[in-house]
Amino acid sequence: GAPSIALLGCLSLAVELAGGAGPQEDVGALEEFVGQRLGFLLSARPTAANLGREAQRLRGWLRRKILGSPPSCLSPSIIEYIEGLLAKDRRDNRSIGAHGAEHILGGVPGGGPVTLLTHCNTGTLATAGYGTALGSVVRTLHERGSLSRVFCTETRPFHQGSRLSALELRHDGIPVTLIADSAAAAAMREHGVHAVVVGADRVAANGDVANKIGTFQLALAARHLRVPFYVAAPSSSCDPSLPSGRLIPIEERPGTELTQLGGILLAEPEVDVWNPAFDVTPHELITGGIITEWGVFPPSQL
Repeated sequence: GAPSIALLGCLSLAVELAGGAGPQEDVGALEEFVGQRLGFLLSARPTAANLGREAQRLRGWLRRKILGSPPSCLSPSIIEYIEGLLAKDRRDNRSIGAHGAEHILGGVPGGGPVTLLTHCNTGTLATAGYGTALGSVVRTLHERGSLSRVFCTETRPFHQGSRLSALELRHDGIPVTLIADSAAAAAMREHGVHAVVVGADRVAANGDVANKIGTFQLALAARHLRVPFYVAAPSSSCDPSLPSGRLIPIEERPGTELTQLGGILLAEPEVDVWNPAFDVTPHELITGGIITEWGVFPPSQL
């Protein structure tokens, strides 16, 4: 899942430090340790804008902190810094939920209840404990008694929807129906879906959005069926340095995710495979708006 990925990565670093990992007395070695861990996180998720930005901020903060702190205080200070990010992330995600719920309900005659369709996982398991599209918008609507049902795609090839989203929704007592990725357009047409809500790893300056592979085709289907298409993402996912989504780096995954399942061959083992983890949805297909902690914006106004 995409949202709050920067915080999730930083929290893993905090857990390491709290467990005693890394040098504790040599400030130079500690700075190098943190830099190495952040570099690994960046290599694992190059598409996420906020991961790179937050890693850079943490490095800069650590350099300034080193100048005035004894070595024994540095690890606790880093953990405290990251815990501050956690608190802000939860506040921002709750604001995303409130803004998104109000906007979606405002477009439905009678004010709901609504049926939503979501993709991948953008809830508790993908973030720091709350989430964006699934965690914020869906939970807020459910808490208000304004949610009828969520259709959750399996999200091939890694099945974040069936393994994570369906589990979270069931755990929270939210009505959920799991569907194949290829059933999404039919579900929109046959089951009265009021809106599609997804997350995002990066939003370009023109409003193009990179999200889990399959998002682009959901947006196309939603446009054809006149179903509002929303992207829920913290403002930290916005990357004004990129004029359009064509410049967003896209992570590619191993081909074996498509050719094998649990070690069992599903395809000819030498077949050529293209397995991008993300795709880019053009801004003109985001018909509902981009939901941030500051409000809901058309891509042109972001």
